[in-house]
Amino acid sequence: MTERAAVKAALKTQAVETPSWAYGNSGTRFKVFAQQGVPRDPREKLDDAAKVHEFTGVAPTMALHIPWDKVDDYAALARHAEDRGLRLGAINSNTFQDDAYRLGSVCHPDAAVRRKAVDHLLECVGIMDATGSKDLKLWFADGTNYPGQDDIRARQDRLAEALAEVYERLGHDQRMLLEYKLFEPAFYATDVPDWGTAYAHCLKLGPKAQVVVDTGHHAPGTNIEFIVATLLREEKLGGFDFNSRFYADDDLMVGAADPFQLFRIMYEVVCGGGLSGDVAFMLDQCHNVEAKIPAIIRSVMNVQEATAKALLVDRPALDEAQRAGDVLGANAVLMDAFSTDVRPLLREVREEMGLDPDPMGAYARSGWAEKIVAERVGGQQAGWGA
Repeated sequence: MTERAAVKAALKTQAVETPSWAYGNSGTRFKVFAQQGVPRDPREKLDDAAKVHEFTGVAPTMALHIPWDKVDDYAALARHAEDRGLRLGAINSNTFQDDAYRLGSVCHPDAAVRRKAVDHLLECVGIMDATGSKDLKLWFADGTNYPGQDDIRARQDRLAEALAEVYERLGHDQRMLLEYKLFEPAFYATDVPDWGTAYAHCLKLGPKAQVVVDTGHHAPGTNIEFIVATLLREEKLGGFDFNSRFYADDDLMVGAADPFQLFRIMYEVVCGGGLSGDVAFMLDQCHNVEAKIPAIIRSVMNVQEATAKALLVDRPALDEAQRAGDVLGANAVLMDAFSTDVRPLLREVREEMGLDPDPMGAYARSGWAEKIVAERVGGQQAGWGA
């Protein structure tokens, strides 16, 4: 197989999971903006996700968020996904939208509140059983706003106890993916603030617990690709939540703020064997002012372009330059790959997959946007707030 053929083969097998909440209404801290044609239930979200997969060919799963995507029959929802050519992906828990969680959820000082939170996480594992989902994704908004508000060590103990109970409930083919975030909503001490904290808990739990890297959850200047390389080396990288941020908040389209960073991250994924392993490539985005479906298509395309460039790095030339201590030569090899226009290559890949070479144009011409605006009238639109 030629190098070009190998690159194409890798791109054809790549899979990017889209999030159910990205198809619903979202906004800022101050206002959620409604759009016409937004799904009203998880089935309509799957209908939209199917369109993303139809035009990209590499988005075969949609993640669920509980309770935003709660239904009476999850097996029936899984069948609806299959009817649309999809599968249900990660199950995302929610322990941050209940009045009881004002001081935290699994780290709360009150044992009754912790029990409520853990029971919800166990409920999510039950949903995994019903849907065939492999991954339970956990993000905790737990933390404190003021020094002395609570005992930092005690909160870590409570977190570890909760995670251990949920870990024991997992099936042999299921995983727990623990996400971290530098800050928000806690302003003083976040209980899972960085990859080291997440890694330490996952290491203690065992092989079914791995770390999720949300590309928007870091301080400015953080070398995210170093974190990715280290977690891959330790076999503890469970997946990504792909998005972008410019200042502090996140959830913009992946690659929007720094395409070079996304390339560097994907290069480490390629080097570490992450493309052929169990690393889950998920989007975690909120499209507030842009149209939902084309924004998600664009994000999938951004991941594809960064991956293609990473695959085109001349590894033998890079190895030679590195061994020779040729600093500028080694950097030039990476920059040459990043500067390559991979859009013609990806058009070829799509044509060989039987797809339209222009996913954005194909969606615009499909009439789906007009169809959902005309048909999705009445009822309650999906979204995460008001």
